[in-house]
Amino acid sequence: MSEWDSLVNSILNCKRCRLSQYRRNPVPGEGNVNAGVMFIGEAPGEKEDETGRPFVGAAGKLLTELIESTGFKRGDVYITNIVKCRPPGNRDPEDDEIESCLPYLLKQIELIKPRLIVALGRHAARTLFRLGGLKWVNMSMMHGRSYNAVINGLQVVIIPTFHPAAALYNPGLKDELRRDFEEVIKKHMSQAIKASTGVKARDKTILDFLNDSSRR
Repeated sequence: MSEWDSLVNSILNCKRCRLSQYRRNPVPGEGNVNAGVMFIGEAPGEKEDETGRPFVGAAGKLLTELIESTGFKRGDVYITNIVKCRPPGNRDPEDDEIESCLPYLLKQIELIKPRLIVALGRHAARTLFRLGGLKWVNMSMMHGRSYNAVINGLQVVIIPTFHPAAALYNPGLKDELRRDFEEVIKKHMSQAIKASTGVKARDKTILDFLNDSSRR
């Protein structure tokens, strides 16, 4: 079993906190683990709990539209949440629940090695800022800006923005969320994905090419 398979299996069978008592399906995440870009929300909702997939309800539809507005597809990035199980009634995740689930997120970051993390909502943003040794104030002041951080020795750019679910209930936030994607996130996504692809190409040595040729 690979490290990634082992991680997903641990999440699917996790009983580290009380949320395991209420869930139908844990939601590890999905997407491209090699793209260099992660979108991280706060917790699964009802539709996510039903399907075991992140961001598949109305908020997920909006997130998919926003990602596509950058010229990329949903499958080009990796999408997950701080907490992998749905809190009852879609309440906010509590601090001890976040702490119980953090080892899974940190392992995902270690394996994916993202260059860019887009934090969706204040719970995701404040948690990621803390992990990166940065001071979090509030979303109104800090959304749509890029911040350099180091998480577990990995240099990463964090961009906080509003959670798509919040934007669905507030047309003003929806406009700001779209501007964040158009004016900031799009540029950083392009740079991160291109850089990740370039590193993989450069990492291939002459020995790799010789071995490839010998197999033909």
